[in-house]
Amino acid sequence: MAIVTNAGGPAVLATDALLTAGGELAELSTPTMEQLDAFLPPHWSHGNPVDILGDASAGRYAKAVALAIQDPATDGTLVVLAPQAMTDPAAVAQQLAALPKGRVKPLIASWMGGLDVAAGEAILNQAGIPAYPYPDSAARVLQSMWRYSANLQALYETPVAFEVENSEVFDAARVQAAELIAGARAKGRTLLTEAESKSLLAAYGIPTVPTEIANSPGQAAQAAARIGYPVVLKLHSETITHKTDVGGVRLNLADEAAVREAYQAIAEAVKTVASESDFLGVTAQPMVRAEGYELILGSSIDSQFGPVILFGGGGQLVEVYQDRAVGLPPLNTTLARRMMERTKILTALQGVRGRKPVDLAALERLIVRFSYLIAEQHWIKEVDINPLLAWPDGLLALDARVVLQPADVTSPPRPAIRPYPTQYVQRWKLADGAEILIRPIRPEDEPMMARFHERLSERSVYLRYFHLLDLERRVSHDRLIRICFNDYDRDIALVAQQDNSILAVGRLRKIDATDAELAVLITDEYQGRGLGTELSRRLVEIARAENIERVIAEILPENIHMQRVCRELGFRMDQLPDNGGVHAVYEIMR
Repeated sequence: MAIVTNAGGPAVLATDALLTAGGELAELSTPTMEQLDAFLPPHWSHGNPVDILGDASAGRYAKAVALAIQDPATDGTLVVLAPQAMTDPAAVAQQLAALPKGRVKPLIASWMGGLDVAAGEAILNQAGIPAYPYPDSAARVLQSMWRYSANLQALYETPVAFEVENSEVFDAARVQAAELIAGARAKGRTLLTEAESKSLLAAYGIPTVPTEIANSPGQAAQAAARIGYPVVLKLHSETITHKTDVGGVRLNLADEAAVREAYQAIAEAVKTVASESDFLGVTAQPMVRAEGYELILGSSIDSQFGPVILFGGGGQLVEVYQDRAVGLPPLNTTLARRMMERTKILTALQGVRGRKPVDLAALERLIVRFSYLIAEQHWIKEVDINPLLAWPDGLLALDARVVLQPADVTSPPRPAIRPYPTQYVQRWKLADGAEILIRPIRPEDEPMMARFHERLSERSVYLRYFHLLDLERRVSHDRLIRICFNDYDRDIALVAQQDNSILAVGRLRKIDATDAELAVLITDEYQGRGLGTELSRRLVEIARAENIERVIAEILPENIHMQRVCRELGFRMDQLPDNGGVHAVYEIMR
């Protein structure tokens, strides 16, 4: 932020509020500083905040503010006016109101002085420049505006392509994870053992420490010998969640004697603090010595938003430092990075004091996988991976705790954001035997969608959109984000993909609770090969699954191919009297 003021004290208040809220003072560019020097008095502040002194005229204010706005280093400008004998609040406000409209960066003001500056405040507010009585309040407002716009921008950044949805490995993982959870709930259990928790994480591609269960000192010694010394023994229990609280963890065991002794010590400690039935043996794990950073990755249920994800600094002092950020599943790589950026531990992960940085891209992918676990396995109530060890050569979940919904919960909370609808991913063959993948669109598809539009003829574009759109407009980021970022509850677009190319797109968009609109667009070289019929058929079936009652398609009179497709699928075809087009309706029978 840039601050333009006629008094030093209020600027200090604004600066303190800005920094406390997480903002920064902009470092003004050399050209801006030179232009300010050219007309400001010699004793101006020569930096940001730009103190133009107590005798500032309206013209001086306007020039300084205009320069601050246009400086590339600024995201917004705060103008502060404190009552001074030589400064006219209304005149300054009129000058600011006359600045060119259509500013991309926000401009807000703080007119201090109550009734003495009321006329100037009114002029500013009428001109669309919010005016606040106190500079610290104005600074916090500007920072909140920036955070809001940054969050929106982050939502619509094109993430890195990440094949978690379509992978056959992950399809099998979903089944494996669901079976594990269902088995525990069938026995009336709400707590997974550490071994089960790690199996659940491993099913979603989250690296875990190799873990073996032992039910006697001898089995523990045998497991330790297979793993290799030194090892760690931890309590194996279906009822105790925090093992360290009951003496259930023994570290750095170097030989068989130490393992046998640790087994007995854990058993005795649990029997003393809890009960004998809580002790089911131990797990043996390798002692990990990698020098890295302890993180926490977890999830819990929020009363308003359903499952939420937590990321931050972990370890035994996680509650003391409280360095954490929260997000809504499912995440993509961009949203995962934004969560990381809201924590202090990220500075260390990027490399400090000569240490190598952690592979942040790998950490992003791990967080995304975890978010899919939470979004898809609805019977999970809580998850804690603490610590999640991160070092330059890898990531490893050292400990994990998973709590399930109790048996009396029959309808678990759903994510606020609908996960990727994997049930609509299927393969299909063209008449010539060429195999293509038909699946719902993803945000990561933006680059492929741009190439798809490059292959369309003007006629195909006209038949789809009812008017011509030039290529530059069709492939602009602002437009493609609306196409690729779908709220799957309201809008499902299917793409037909072959290798790294999109051949066709079909879209089903809800009009209201009962009706949805269908549209299809196919690259010219793949028209007439059955793709339009197949996409339309699948979209009708999706409408049936989503409890839509009517599917509607508006078709231009010259689009005879789409008319034929709708007629073959059983749409009712009504001729429109005004332009000869067709209003096609499919009534879904239950």
